[in-house]
Parts: sequence; structure tokens; C-alpha cells
Amino acid sequence: MRFLLKLSPEIIIKSTSVRKTMTKILADNVRRLADKDGIACRVRRFWDKIEVEVADEDGARLQQRLCDTPGIDLVLRVRELPLAEVSPQAVAQAVAAVAAPWVAGKTFAVRAKRKGRHAFTSLELERTAGAALLAAAPGAKVDLTHPEVTVAIELSGEVLELVEAREKGLGGFPLGAQGEALALVSGGFDSSVAAFLMLRRGIKTHFVFFDLGGAEHEAAVQQVCHYLWQRYARSHPALFISVPFGEVIERLLADVREGYMGVMLKRLMLMAASRLADELGLDALVTGESLAQVSSQTLRNLALIDWATDKLVVRPVVALHKNEIIAWAERIGTRSFAEHLPEHCAVISRRPVIHGSFERLAELEQNFDFTVLDRALAARKTWKIEALAAPPEAGEALPIVTRKAPGEILIDIRPPELADEAPLPEADLAIPFFALREAKLPEARRYLLYCDRGLLSQWHGRALAARGLDVAVYQPARAGIVAPEFETPV
Repeated sequence: MRFLLKLSPEIIIKSTSVRKTMTKILADNVRRLADKDGIACRVRRFWDKIEVEVADEDGARLQQRLCDTPGIDLVLRVRELPLAEVSPQAVAQAVAAVAAPWVAGKTFAVRAKRKGRHAFTSLELERTAGAALLAAAPGAKVDLTHPEVTVAIELSGEVLELVEAREKGLGGFPLGAQGEALALVSGGFDSSVAAFLMLRRGIKTHFVFFDLGGAEHEAAVQQVCHYLWQRYARSHPALFISVPFGEVIERLLADVREGYMGVMLKRLMLMAASRLADELGLDALVTGESLAQVSSQTLRNLALIDWATDKLVVRPVVALHKNEIIAWAERIGTRSFAEHLPEHCAVISRRPVIHGSFERLAELEQNFDFTVLDRALAARKTWKIEALAAPPEAGEALPIVTRKAPGEILIDIRPPELADEAPLPEADLAIPFFALREAKLPEARRYLLYCDRGLLSQWHGRALAARGLDVAVYQPARAGIVAPEFETPV
């Protein structure tokens, strides 16, 4: 089986030297992908395309891989047809013998390209082949404007090729052609789409996750990142880094008790990511922030956040509406992951600033203990992304109870400001989820965990259950407890 890979138009318009370099990178990427899948293939480079030959039994598997490879505009599966002679009649006869069943009962058009010297034009080929198909295919009709089937042929010298299948590729640039970056990921819609868009632009992308949600949240984000790498970037190695941010959040809640907390949290993440990028020799950071989606993402507040680093901060989805981002997630296959992950932040500002002050922010940071950032980075965990191929077991869902029984301890694990805003009167303890794993719990027959939606209670409760504790999720059967959203939309 043979494939012709049409280069992205952005590669085609480059200078000769850049085009040659990118074509070589793309050909090497294809070879590596095939090798990782155990597929033997022959790859040849040409001026405007790459040709791949593979055994028929491996063709379908490789075809899908090629469609998900950055830098490829079109993936054409072609068949070489024998010619008795190089003439319009011989071409038409060869095409009709194969393609007549494709167009029977349908409208069609023939599109022909020629390379080399011939005594006839491409238009003559199209007309002659079209007439042969009309004669051989019952019910077929020609429609040059909106055909149901397009029969594409290419004559190069004395070699005739018929396109059997045509699929759209990702476009963009070959992976590795535009350098490397570090993407801040949460597993939600925005950050996963942002990371994909960087991969499509040919940027080898590593992933950093700031752990606010516990082991199960970390495992879920690992799966999203592994999926993106496995499908779109498997030709290159990548890293997944997890930084525990629980102590950072505790310090932030203690030192910054006003509307700058959301901005401060993101600044702290950029500071940590910048130090990791320095260690890895990376020049750019990638985030999934979209302008004005929440209060910390106004134009001024994004400027305040960027003030935390001298790295280039790239925001691929900054101008997209949320429904557009969700549509992208559906297209690239990350929507099913994101729908089961809460887009949460561990700090809440009751009256968040939407036009923050550089001077006020500097004053606040003078009183902040930045050694917590040092400890968080020292405790980070790093994996090669391929090592995450086997997703961790999620564990059984914890039982849900609606009433507290004698001998049970009910723990409100919401962030402090949410708990203060909408108190849970029957709670025995208030321990924010980010501090739960290190907390010393009093003995109890059973522990009940409460949060707004139950997701964090499930994740952190399973970690407690793994320690041998009896844990359930508390969801009171009454209204009026659910607190506001985590961040305030603008």
C-alpha cells in the first residue's frame, strides 16, 4: 500500500532551505512513528510530498497515525495502475476498470494532474476518463461543482496513480521543527486544547501539573496528557511533571486575604514553571487561559500574571469562546476526559480584582513566604510520558450518605473562604482538601467528607480509604448548602 503525504501549505511557502529541513524532519517523524508501532515502511522525500510504502495489512493502522501527525495537510492512499500505452484512452480504460463501482448511481468529477511531457492536456485526461466512467457505471452523472465522488488521478511520466482514499491531516509544522515548551495543564478543556495547538505548530511540548486535587486528580491529568502525546506527538519523548501545591495554597490563604488571591496563585504557578523551564532549557510556557473567561483572566490581570516570569507565555486559546474550545476538545478527543474533571481553583476571592494594581501586588508579595515554592519544587515528581501508558486504577466509588450517624466525623474539605461563605453547621472539622492528606485525624467509626459537587470528596476519600479508613461522601438532602463558583466570571 502506498501513501502520498501532501505537505502543509505553510511548509510549501518556506524558502528552499527551510522547506528541505522541515520535509526531512517530517519524514524522520513518520519513520519513528512507524517503528514505534512495529510497522516496516519505506519513506521517500520529494519536493512537494512524501511517499510512504507499507504492507497492505499495516496500511489502515499507519493511515490513522499519519492523519494525526503535525505537518501533513493531506493523506492520500494511492494505487499505481498499469498502462498499455501513455494516452488519454489508455488512462481512461485503466481508471474505469477500478473506479466505476465508486461512481455508480452517484454524481462525480474527474480531477487530473500531469508531470512530464505528454502530447495531451490534463483537461483531455479528465474528459476521456469521465466519458469512460459514464459508460461503465450505471446511473452515474457528472457534476463538476459539487460531486458526491471525486476521482483523482496523477500521471507522472509513464506512471499513473489513482487516489483510492483522501483524508485531511492536521496541517501545521512537523513536531520538533519549532522548538520546545512547557504546558501548564489541569486536565480541563482549555489547557488540553492549548497543548494540542502547540503540538500542531510543531512545538515539542512537555507537561507540568500543579497538584491541588490529590492522587486521583493527578492520575486523571496524566491520562489526558498521555492521550495527547500518544495520538499527536509519539514521535518525540516528553516529560510529565507533578508539583505538590498544597502548602503553597495554605500559605497563600494565610498571607493574601483579599481579591488578589486568584492572580497570585497563577503567578506562583508561572514562577514554578519558569524554574522548571530553566532546568529543561525551554524558552516558553503554555497556558489555557482565555481572555475574560474568569476574573483572573482580564487583560490587566493577565499582564499581572505575566509579570512573574521573563519567559514567553503563549496562550493559544486566549481569543476563543468557551464553546469554540469545547468544540476543539471534541475534535481532538479530549472532551470525554475534561467533562469528568472539575475546573477548580483552591483559592477564592469574594471580591476579586478585575483591574489589579502592579504596586499593590508588589506590596502583597513582600509579605509572602516564597520558601514554600522551593519546597514544592523540591518535592516534584517527574515521569517520561510513555511511562504513563498504563493508567492507574481509579478505585471503587465511595458510598454517598445523606445523614450523619453517631460516631461519624464529618469533615468539610472545601477551601476556607467557601466554608466561611456557606457554613455546614453539622461539620465536626474543617480541613481544606489540599491539607487533608497530611492532617492528623481523630479516631472515628467512619469519616464523612463534604464538598460542593462530591468530586473532590471522592478523590481525597479514596486516598484515605487506601490507608484503611472507612470513608463516605456526605451529600445533605437539603438545599442551600452549595457555594458559588470557584472563580468569578467577568
